Amino acid sequence: MATTEKFVGTPRKVTAHLTQNENLSFEKSAPGKKGYKLAPLDVPEVDAAALLGGAVRDEIGVMPELSEIEIIRHFTRLSTWNYAIDLGMYPLGSCTMKYNPRVNELVSRLEGIAEAHPYQPAHLSQGVLGIVKLLQDCLIEICGMDAITLQPAAGAHGEFTGILLARAYHASKGNARKHVLIPDSAHGTNPATAASCGYDVINIKSNAQGGVDVAALAQMVNEDTAALMLTNPSTIGVFENEIHRIADVLHDKGALLYMDGANMNALVGKTRPGDFGVDVMHLNLHKTFSTPHGGGGPGSGPVACKKILEPFLPTPVVAQGADGLLHWNYDRPDSVGRVRMLYGNFGMFVRALAYILANGPDGLRQTTEDAVLNANYIRAKLQDLYELPYNTPSMHEVVFSDKRQTKNGVKTGDIAKRLIDYGFHPYTTSFPLIVPGALMIEPTESESREELDLFVDAMRQIAREVDENPELVTSAPHSTRISRLDETTAARKPVLRWKAPPAPTPVDVDTPAKEW
Repeated sequence: MATTEKFVGTPRKVTAHLTQNENLSFEKSAPGKKGYKLAPLDVPEVDAAALLGGAVRDEIGVMPELSEIEIIRHFTRLSTWNYAIDLGMYPLGSCTMKYNPRVNELVSRLEGIAEAHPYQPAHLSQGVLGIVKLLQDCLIEICGMDAITLQPAAGAHGEFTGILLARAYHASKGNARKHVLIPDSAHGTNPATAASCGYDVINIKSNAQGGVDVAALAQMVNEDTAALMLTNPSTIGVFENEIHRIADVLHDKGALLYMDGANMNALVGKTRPGDFGVDVMHLNLHKTFSTPHGGGGPGSGPVACKKILEPFLPTPVVAQGADGLLHWNYDRPDSVGRVRMLYGNFGMFVRALAYILANGPDGLRQTTEDAVLNANYIRAKLQDLYELPYNTPSMHEVVFSDKRQTKNGVKTGDIAKRLIDYGFHPYTTSFPLIVPGALMIEPTESESREELDLFVDAMRQIAREVDENPELVTSAPHSTRISRLDETTAARKPVLRWKAPPAPTPVDVDTPAKEW
């Protein structure tokens, strides 16, 4: 069946396009081909063996040999297979795949910034240290906190650092405490973080509105509780409207409130975690402040905290000396130590600061409002066809379930794969776990109403296909180069190395062609 016949309705976004088969560079290789030509040496050759002894490697191993045009075409064709935010919407919930403004990239490539070396002396680094200091000041103000470290390299790394701060704080009082409380609506990395820091993990069930049951929390918090790790808004897109009471319950027992700030895209410019009782939190610069996400990274997960935790921040920290110059201060006896080589992902600091300064306070607030508006627009347009497990108002993302579609044998993963045929990256499937068969959708502020309408049309069309021809959905995608994969085997037994196939049997040129 042709690709176009796989659509019951007329797709408004996608038409079939030419794709080419592409072998590996090793498979394209032929001996003697080169993509370069070097001039003859104009200096004496060096005896490598005399210099390096047994460390000399005589053979470089099997490497592909290709001409320049073959290399260019190979990687250009591969690039056309990728889906990117520059091509279309990423409705991945919780991941916040927002647009990366080009001004960020321009600023990060300025010569004095891009070529700054981490071992430069402080008097030659006042510009880059100023960038670090200004970004810290901005993030502290946005979060309502007192201090911050930019060292952590990702959100989960930020979680780890934040809980290390909490542990060091409690230990300084003579008791590191024993357990961390984590709601079932939290990000999946939270329990692993707490366990990695030596804490027992105690789970808290959500109430009917998808929030923390404050009465149950009060029964669980005691003098052995180090912290509550709260994702707010949670992974079902719900804001904890009793957050002040939650903070009071913890503080009354000497425990800390840790906030997973991965969903700050719903809060920036509207409310500050420090103002509603949060003691320590991490941010994801790639989620909230538009630095590259995923394979385009690297990530960055700054950790902001209240004054009581400042002595324990990773070393070094930016400080201003008596001479008025900025420098790195290593003299911090209570610090948890380094959590990363050098000072963090500086290129991401530049991009995040460019985004903050380009938007300003009003622009950041508008970004938040647009993100929440877009999520609620999708909710309003789809809730008649997809089950909405919680009626609590949505923030930056909306979570549906596949409850209505499973009656026809179609699950959330099937719907997500069918969405590929309509030109969209799949939403987040089967997460959060408290929603069976979850469809987690986060449009971010990047998307126009026109793009949202295309997405809504696709989702409504898929819902009709589920009722009229479910096999069409359960066998999707139909427009991709490769259809359904055995994802379980691919995850558990990946083939990570290419091996040359056996040499073909030589053909006897004297044999008539019909017998070959």
